[in-house]
Amino acid sequence: MEVKETKSEGLSRAFEVTIPASELSEKLDAKIEEIRPQMKLKGFRPGKVPAAHVKRMYGKSIMGDIIQEVVTSTSQEALDERELRPAQQPSIEPVSDIEKVAAGEEDLTYTMSVEIMPEFETSDVSALELERPVAEVSDEQVDEALGRLAENNNKYEPRRKGSKAKDGDAVVMDFVGKIDGEAFEGGSAENQTIVLGQGRFIPGFEEQLVGVKAEEETELNVTFPEDYPSADLAGKEAVFEVKVHEVREPKTPEIDDEFAQNFGLEDLDALKKVIREQIEAEHASMSRGKVKRALLDKLDEEYSFELPEGMVEAEFNQIWSQFEREKEAGNLDDEDKDKSEDELKVDYKKIAERRVRLGLVLAEIGRKAELVVSEEEVARALNQEASRYPGQEAQIIEFYRKTPGALAQIRAPIYEEKVVDHILEQATVTDTTVSREELEKEDDI
Repeated sequence: MEVKETKSEGLSRAFEVTIPASELSEKLDAKIEEIRPQMKLKGFRPGKVPAAHVKRMYGKSIMGDIIQEVVTSTSQEALDERELRPAQQPSIEPVSDIEKVAAGEEDLTYTMSVEIMPEFETSDVSALELERPVAEVSDEQVDEALGRLAENNNKYEPRRKGSKAKDGDAVVMDFVGKIDGEAFEGGSAENQTIVLGQGRFIPGFEEQLVGVKAEEETELNVTFPEDYPSADLAGKEAVFEVKVHEVREPKTPEIDDEFAQNFGLEDLDALKKVIREQIEAEHASMSRGKVKRALLDKLDEEYSFELPEGMVEAEFNQIWSQFEREKEAGNLDDEDKDKSEDELKVDYKKIAERRVRLGLVLAEIGRKAELVVSEEEVARALNQEASRYPGQEAQIIEFYRKTPGALAQIRAPIYEEKVVDHILEQATVTDTTVSREELEKEDDI
């Protein structure tokens, strides 16, 4: 194998690699000898097919596999010899006429372009000093959470006969929806219960039910939104003929031992303990998020080195695709709405660079600390991801197992959290007590 370096600029490298035809021919002969004993061809005894016949019949096909194997092994060998770590998969282009190479008439020559990982030294993470905001769980917070839990478990009891429905009441009714006097599919229901104010029906429907009484019949005039999922109904005016059977008012249950027992707990104290633990877990998660952000900010300030452009571009493309999806859905931040596309691209390019830089720094710290992600941890995360798709768990797991890039997306965040844990264990971290509101406050990007 002959390797010529044709480019060395910054993190970009390019090589021209040549493998003599004689070397490929030797590999072909060796491969034929390897498979010949197992071959069964008509007219020959098992294992006695002449090598020349195998070469004539299957030489080109076998050589195609050999060329692919040789390109893979020699490209990696060229990088290993020079102790180069590729930032992404190298780009390989054939120079030779592959048909002639397969026929043994020409040497195999290809070019390889690759961006390499930058070299930098990581500092001693034990020298880092960080503040971690923490918030105590007050009795008031537990009581508020209990109150919300009770409200979410309201029971509805019939209002006094003749009472008008109020916002928050449940109305039991039959209805038939019509457009231009004709009932439309999916627009009718019997004994349907609707809680007024929840906004689960098209705009105007629930609002017009405020004030109705049991046994009353009425008509609701509404207009389907322009973006309604059914194209046949989008933007159409409709009339719903309604017959009210019952109006029920919400009754918040008493917060006592019996209420706690509805959740399988022994008494109210046990329920309060569970709620307190849940809030403590929320606080711990937010505290970790805050100290992690502070850590990443410090690392971003500390390190400055050339980044592989391909990695930055790939990260930017991912960010920009997400931005376009948010834009299409009308979910852009007010700040982004006021910026031009060019300004936004500059901003998101900086975010992409930060993410790549921090990813490389964390990876290097993790490498030096010999941190690894176990198969058990990957399997656990994969099962958790698959559980988001009930009924399709097996297909989701199979997809990830057969798609290395997808499986890497499962492994990467686990590894990042391991590195963050490692740094926080080594660094000096001081807890600072703050309020729940301060803990919840989002940091500026």
